[in-house]
Formats: sequence, C-alpha cells, structure tokens
Amino acid sequence: MTSSAKKLVPPFDRETAIAKVRMAEDAWNSRDPERVSLAYTEDSFWRNRAEIFQGRDAIRDFLRRKWDKELDYRLVKEMWAFGENRISVRFQYEWRDDSGQWYRAYGNENWEFDASGLMQRREASINDRPIAESERRFDWPLSSPRPQDHPGLINSPE
Repeated sequence: MTSSAKKLVPPFDRETAIAKVRMAEDAWNSRDPERVSLAYTEDSFWRNRAEIFQGRDAIRDFLRRKWDKELDYRLVKEMWAFGENRISVRFQYEWRDDSGQWYRAYGNENWEFDASGLMQRREASINDRPIAESERRFDWPLSSPRPQDHPGLINSPE
C-alpha cells in the first residue's frame, strides 16, 4: 500500500512519517493559519521558542502574528526520527523582515499525535541567522508547496 493509500495516523512507519512531515510542510508553506490549525487537536499544547500556549484559537493567533512578521516565508521540513505516535523533525525556513533583512531559521520539532492523526503536542526549538538575499536557497513561488525536485535539507550545504 502506498502512503497516499494509507491513513496518516499512528502507529507510524517510515513511509507514513515522511508523508506526514511533507503534508505539514505543504500546509505551513501555504501561510494559511486556518488550514494549518486544523492539523492540531482543539487543545493542542505548543512550545515555540519562548512562547507556550494551548488550543487551536491560540495557534491561529500565533500563526497570524508569525506570518505578519516573517515575510516571504518558505519552509523545508525533514523527518528525523519517528515512533508509534511521535515524529521528530528538523527544518529550515527563510524569511525577511519589513526592513528587507533576510534570515534563515534552523530548528527541531517534536510532535505527538492522537489516534486520529491530529497533533496534540508540538515543541519547537528555533534559531535565526541573518543571511544576504544572495544566500537564499528557498525561492519557489510564495504560498506554494516546495517543488518535488527541490533539494531537501540532507542535500543542502548547511
């Protein structure tokens, strides 16, 4: 059975974990807080950098603030490890602020899912590094999924 025919719910195997990560990446690249929030339980717990909050309403509010600040956001996620109902992800994303300064964010996320495949816990550690616009690697059309032939993180120089 291919991952497109499998439900992306626990227990995960390598194929479904990778598909779940790509589905999340595509949703986040849409920069649509409503769409992204629907992947989380109503009472999902989040730690994102120094912020800790809970619930879909808080997630939507957070994502609106994030994408109001992080302009031209483009993200690449890769599955790092998985277990029965958990997936660990490493990621990079690029964004610019309203002054035109570009950044590359590097991070790791730990995800925990309920039986229906909704994320009930997300903990993210993220660091930003200023970059020159000429150093950008993520330049596909804004609010679109990463093209299938675009290199992931394993193939990137950093």
